Amino acid sequence: MELKQVIVIRSDLKLTKGKLAAQAAHASISSFLETSPQMAKLWKSQGQKKVVLKAKNKEDLLMLQDKCSKLGIPNALIFDAGRTEIKSGTLTALGIGPDKEEKINKVTGSLPLLK
Repeated sequence: MELKQVIVIRSDLKLTKGKLAAQAAHASISSFLETSPQMAKLWKSQGQKKVVLKAKNKEDLLMLQDKCSKLGIPNALIFDAGRTEIKSGTLTALGIGPDKEEKINKVTGSLPLLK
């Protein structure tokens, strides 16, 4: 059973690289903390596979989060604190998993890589 984690970043915010990296880190850790201890241990033993994708806007992130919740996939929405580039409370990212790769692909399979 192959596991992975997916981080989805809003592309409409035009975040700087540093801000984007910080939001991705928040999403990775927050979503990881929602995962069962057994799944977390297995994911770590497999090398902690991560993929970073992009979504067009807030609505797309919320739709993805809803799909994850319905499928029982651990996830976490990230809202910025507003200390640097963007307004406090802005939804920036979604962490998904770790969970079974094929399960996550049902939610994120059509999203483009963040480049």
